[in-house]
Amino acid sequence: MKYYCIGIKGTGMSTLAQILSDLGNEVSGYDDAQGHKFTQDGLEERNIPIYYDGSCELDPDTIVTRSVAFGDDHPEIIRVKELGFKIKKYNELMADVIAMFSTIGVSGTHGKTTTSSLVRHILEKNGGCNYFIGAGDGYATEINKYFVVESDEFNRHFTAYHPMYSIITNIEAEHLECYKDIDDIRGAFEIFANNTSKLVVANGDDSEVRKMNCKTRTLFYGFGFKNDVIIKNLKLTAEGSRFDIYIKEELYGSFEIPLYGKHMVMDACGAIIICRELGIEKEDIIEALSTFKNAKRRFAITNIGNAVIVDDYAHHPTEIKVTLEAVRQKYPDKRLVVVFKPNTYSRTRDFTDEFVEALNVADKAYLTEIDCNRENPEDYPGVSSSMIVERLNHGDIISEETIGKLINDLDSVVCFMSCAYVDKLIDKFKELVVENTVE
Repeated sequence: MKYYCIGIKGTGMSTLAQILSDLGNEVSGYDDAQGHKFTQDGLEERNIPIYYDGSCELDPDTIVTRSVAFGDDHPEIIRVKELGFKIKKYNELMADVIAMFSTIGVSGTHGKTTTSSLVRHILEKNGGCNYFIGAGDGYATEINKYFVVESDEFNRHFTAYHPMYSIITNIEAEHLECYKDIDDIRGAFEIFANNTSKLVVANGDDSEVRKMNCKTRTLFYGFGFKNDVIIKNLKLTAEGSRFDIYIKEELYGSFEIPLYGKHMVMDACGAIIICRELGIEKEDIIEALSTFKNAKRRFAITNIGNAVIVDDYAHHPTEIKVTLEAVRQKYPDKRLVVVFKPNTYSRTRDFTDEFVEALNVADKAYLTEIDCNRENPEDYPGVSSSMIVERLNHGDIISEETIGKLINDLDSVVCFMSCAYVDKLIDKFKELVVENTVE
């Protein structure tokens, strides 16, 4: 088969394109962004051509799919439609692919990528698996039985999936440009859970998860004593996190992960339960966890001079807060600075109070202007990063041109956070460090 992916450098679309190629299909794509993005690394490794000018010639039997960031008025969408092609939704095409395998769907407002990566890592160490992970990582072969798929709730994408096993890490207000309210969000997760055929592993400490009317067999996990699987004896250190897991009040095992924060322990617990259900021995799970490295842009650490740079995908207030708290765990004696690039006008508007609370965990917070490719700023009059900055204890606006504002933070932990690209900001900060480092 031949596939043409419009918006091929998007994290989800890039991953899908890689998987389609791995399964023996001919894949090409279009994108507006001509600059390098980390999501194109896997495309280049597979020699998948990327077009920027609408010059790709399409055979009549080509299946076309597109990113939601490309509206009906985009020139490439118009061109393809004028050529007579119907455009298949990206999530529907993904659903067709994963239906060929025994699928583990990982969903949740937060923690999807880390939990998916943990399940993938354990399975790869114990026989192999296919995977679709939203950090731009994808791989598939017809030989593997299992397929780990990060299942995104945006635009109800995951309701098209019918996994054999699923994990629900949490349910929180998010993507309110797509959902009416928290009840509407929970209803979508309920559909996903009831599309699961064998087992749902769910965060039992989350009140919204507990409200779901789930008809599929469900195991609840968490710190609360009412869960089926309970985390006890948690120890958070600068080296990582240690904890015990009890199942039906009996000790299942003691685990150690090179990750930071209670939220990462919860993610690991969900992954451990699923892998246990798949028949992987406890000792093999423990050994695999000891070598785990998180996905791209998830607590990615770089040391340069006396500065520590953390690159993280966090973009929702809850994610920002728990990540900053995890940084405090690993670097308790370092000054903590955050550089945050807001990604949507709607999220900035809807969660202003929560952003203020989360960013105030840091000693100093800098925000760029909002960087959004799927919303029109004219639809959100008065919404800007200043809404947050003016209420922070120690806040300021920053840009690539004004990165020099960080001149007093060359000995700090500086966290760059966004689901948008922050590579140039990081590069500018690295230059600042080098220029001001005495040999």
